[in-house]
Amino acid sequence: MTTSTGAGPDTSESSGALASWLVSLVHNHDYASLAELRRPRVQRAPHFRALWYSPTEAQREIYGQVAFLFAVYHQGRSRPAFGHGSLGEAARRIGSGAGRGPDDPGAARLVDRIVSSRRIPWRHLQHAVTRLRACDQQPPSWALLVDDLTRWHDRKARVPYQWGVAFHMPAARTSGTRPASSTAVASLEKDSNA
Repeated sequence: MTTSTGAGPDTSESSGALASWLVSLVHNHDYASLAELRRPRVQRAPHFRALWYSPTEAQREIYGQVAFLFAVYHQGRSRPAFGHGSLGEAARRIGSGAGRGPDDPGAARLVDRIVSSRRIPWRHLQHAVTRLRACDQQPPSWALLVDDLTRWHDRKARVPYQWGVAFHMPAARTSGTRPASSTAVASLEKDSNA
């Protein structure tokens, strides 16, 4: 569950601090800083501030890119959104009245591209955030997104797989805990091997 500070029980202190700072930019109407964050090639003070929250040099790109995604989502918005859930859960909200999540072919293709990528798929993540914004749906938890992307290459964390489970499994079938229950994981693995 996400708290009012943007950090939940599954998020790190540094990712929660980044999310809180980003939300404060919207809350304080600092649109100039948000505009700077949307210009990834021209790095100015807001970019360096986002990197400052990174606990290691290796994670700086992730902190900077999530700040960029946050700024893209909040362009023209006067109310901040901490978001909730993983990117897989958020992608379930993409779509229209005809269908959302797995029932929306565009959302399903987008998630398939994201979870099948070996490298962090920044372009596809930007597209997902843009689609959520266009559908007027809540984004993923920004703090959790930072932590998930930090663990992207960790085979034990299985972030892409967890996002796929969260996207394709109906909410009633998921346990609501992270990671997915071993029963759900075993069932999906059995289905994928069949």
